[in-house]
Amino acid sequence: MTETASPKRLNRGRRSQAGWLNRLLPWAIPGAFILIWFVISETEMVPHYLLPHPKDILATAATYIFGKAGNGAYAGRFLEDLMASSFRVMLGFSLAVVVGIPLGVLSGRLALVSRMLNTTINALRAVPGISWLPLAMVWFGIGLKTTVFLVALAAFFPIFLNAEAGARQVSPILLQAGAMMGVRRLRGTFAILLPAAMPSIITGLRLGMGISWAYLVLGELTGVPNGLGAVIMDARMLGRIDIIVVGIILIALIGRFCDLGLNQLLRLSFKSARRLQ
Repeated sequence: MTETASPKRLNRGRRSQAGWLNRLLPWAIPGAFILIWFVISETEMVPHYLLPHPKDILATAATYIFGKAGNGAYAGRFLEDLMASSFRVMLGFSLAVVVGIPLGVLSGRLALVSRMLNTTINALRAVPGISWLPLAMVWFGIGLKTTVFLVALAAFFPIFLNAEAGARQVSPILLQAGAMMGVRRLRGTFAILLPAAMPSIITGLRLGMGISWAYLVLGELTGVPNGLGAVIMDARMLGRIDIIVVGIILIALIGRFCDLGLNQLLRLSFKSARRLQ
């Protein structure tokens, strides 16, 4: 006589299968992309000087990341470039946060501030980032200040707009209930308003972090000596497509890790962020 599996065992099995599926699902599109890339390279549908073989990209990445300085044009430069680019991104992003969230919250709650800011901010938001590059170079020269300015400017708009939307959607009834319980305006801002607006604020921060890395490359195209964007620009001048592809992949991976780190930091810092998970 065969034994039938218990409902608890079946449920554990289903949860285990669902867990594996959830862990593998994020890698489905990258895996399919790499497979297609490998097939295209093996069949030489695209010349290798336009799209290098994945094996060549891995070899170049290994040299760039783990190689010994002096063994090649880009050998062993990764750590230095990563530190330089990360510092520029974090500085620009921090400036955008410090300015964007308070202004967004004020604009979302005070009609006077909204009327004063929205026309200017929405007009500036429509200006392409590359249009600011010549002016930034005139103002700040080549180097850290120009890159930080471009990163902060780009990150500011999604942070401001989402903070504004989140603050505006908070029901006045919540603040009125807090006032009836003796919660003063300043405490109510931190205890009621910001937690209620947290979903939109987090969205703005994540968008701002992502666009910061995109504008980092624009800022580093000005001729700075180090940084991931500087490597891509230098490789373009030398015709090193493999280094360009490696730089793009590394920026994508670092941007994703920064997004995960930001999400984790918010969860550790704010109870309202933990409740969203």
